[in-house]
Amino acid sequence: MSQRIVHLSKLDIFVLDEADRMLDMGFIHDVRRVITQLPRDRQTLFFSATMPPEAKKLADAILRNPATVAVAPVSSTAERVEQRLLFVERADKRPVLAALLEGDPSITRALVFTQMKHTANRVAEYLQKRGVEADAIHGNKSQNARERALARFKAGQSRVLVATDIAARGIDIDEVSHVINYELPNVPETYVHRIGRTARAGKSGIAISLCDENERQYLRDIERLIRQRVTVLDGSALVNKARSLHATDAKTVHQQAQPRASQAREAAREGGAPSRARGRAQESRGRGRRWRRS
Repeated sequence: MSQRIVHLSKLDIFVLDEADRMLDMGFIHDVRRVITQLPRDRQTLFFSATMPPEAKKLADAILRNPATVAVAPVSSTAERVEQRLLFVERADKRPVLAALLEGDPSITRALVFTQMKHTANRVAEYLQKRGVEADAIHGNKSQNARERALARFKAGQSRVLVATDIAARGIDIDEVSHVINYELPNVPETYVHRIGRTARAGKSGIAISLCDENERQYLRDIERLIRQRVTVLDGSALVNKARSLHATDAKTVHQQAQPRASQAREAAREGGAPSRARGRAQESRGRGRRWRRS
């Protein structure tokens, strides 16, 4: 449209999908620019998984006497989802997640949510090193890579799929046993959307959230929206196990690094002695030449 390649004056139907995510990603100005180019006489369809105030305001601005269809109230959560919460320090989140997966065989297929793309990569890589089959999907992954990761997850070849919210849109898998919020979302409606990925097709499911000190306000907003308190679990034993695993991993890395460091020092000594000898010899010859010249 900006390049004057397409003109919208003849458009009859305008569909705005994933409105809440578009607003969350900062596309509101682009959406408004498109709307200014639409003919006044048209049909508009507005789809949004959640309806935060910003999305409601946009809908009111572009719709006239709309018919509203709501599959479920925005504050409702799936009735068959058991919600649990663990208070953990941010530094403990990865080992706690690994310990949780290693210690609970009922977690057969888990969808793990992170806020940032690089966090999704790091979590998936950490789990792989711990022997947990995991893949990551996010907006920086190619379409083929996302499709492969999703296919592996659906086929049960990977136990964990680590995803950002935008990449998780459109994922519809009936066999997700657990949704794990590695990080709580800063938009409470997103929490409702996330945990709804489990307990599908008449089955029950479990949602587990890892909450650090900086996310407590997000938790309060979520509980205010869903009008209930999320069950807090005693995670002390799990955290202790996680820290033990983390310490073991660190010790293993240190032990593996020691031989390499020793080899490097030995190589330096072997290669350095002749070099120092050559340097001293060259220095002596230089002094001799200077003495002869004088």
